[in-house]
Amino acid sequence: MTLEPHVVETLKSVSTATLTTVLLKKGLRNIWMRGTKPLRPGQGRIVGKAFTLRFIPAREDLATPASWASPISTRAAIEAMPEGCIAVADAVGVSDAGIFGDILCARMAKRKVAGLVTDGVMRDGEGVLASGMKVWCNGIAAPPSVAGLTFVGWQEPINCGGVAVLPDDVVVVDDDGAVLIPAALLEEVLAEAPEQERIEGWIMSEVDRGVPLPGLYPMNAETKARYEAWKEKQK
Repeated sequence: MTLEPHVVETLKSVSTATLTTVLLKKGLRNIWMRGTKPLRPGQGRIVGKAFTLRFIPAREDLATPASWASPISTRAAIEAMPEGCIAVADAVGVSDAGIFGDILCARMAKRKVAGLVTDGVMRDGEGVLASGMKVWCNGIAAPPSVAGLTFVGWQEPINCGGVAVLPDDVVVVDDDGAVLIPAALLEEVLAEAPEQERIEGWIMSEVDRGVPLPGLYPMNAETKARYEAWKEKQK
């Protein structure tokens, strides 16, 4: 399940903003997970395969503190997470019940989970920050998950922030939030994304030296020729 190191390093060099452009060119518009904001700005960019977690709205006979000891529980799911994965949790938009707190995040960090992404909220904010787990979420709330959610399973298709996430899809997260790369498109994205990042870096250098935007962004034929000449000199 772990991504090859070269895949991780390549995608760490590409911003989520650039990835949305690359995927848009392939017809994918809905790949940015709404509500996935960094719990702490400056957590860096992380890359990993999605390990999905699914919550549904709370039902009183199921969402109880006793359910935490069930074989189908967030505790059991954490023990199934492989090193290097990114846990992606569907919290059905609930904002008044924290899906995970400090203890669960500390265990995930110990298991070397790369990060946690959810459209829901966390609890024990200070402790979660201290755990070392990198978290992207939609805020903080004091109540536990069972106050508003029932956990029903892991490693199945989910909805996170309005995006369909399947187990083993690739997730890239930075200060702009979480972006999904469908597993079937990974090789194409790896081939194209670094070049898109290089192009945009060159365009920025042109802007810095005073070049007007028309014909530069997007590039016309003359600008493309100048870019190709510049790229050839970098070899």
